Amino acid sequence: MVTVAELLSLLLVSVLWGCTNPFLKRGSEGIEHVTRANRVSQLLAEIKFIFFNVKYLVPFLLNQSGSVVYYYTLSSTELSLAVPVANSLTLLCTLLTGKILGEELGGKQAVAGMFLTMAGITMCVISSTGDKITEKQKVS
Repeated sequence: MVTVAELLSLLLVSVLWGCTNPFLKRGSEGIEHVTRANRVSQLLAEIKFIFFNVKYLVPFLLNQSGSVVYYYTLSSTELSLAVPVANSLTLLCTLLTGKILGEELGGKQAVAGMFLTMAGITMCVISSTGDKITEKQKVS
């Protein structure tokens, strides 16, 4: 049975992943202008650009903390529930954060997609809790 704590953990993962994605995109702007003579120095210059760029590093660390929470949550949650819920909500958080930051949302199709995603997540959660209730009734 899915618990409230597991759902909150998945929501936290989605927020940490989704809300940091637009900031990672903004923080990495300008990396295409980093050029060096050979491949090794190019790679080192890009690594230096990324890891000494606070606009990228802070969202990156928050994003990775979401991965730690996700790994922990997977140990106690059904994969058939955790993966679609976390990834779908991540998409929604990314779209909404991007919109708040002034990015294009994608029009009516994106809004319809968000509602369909929420409907799918709701059905996943309801079916997950419904199966467990039926099993408990059979045991009694």
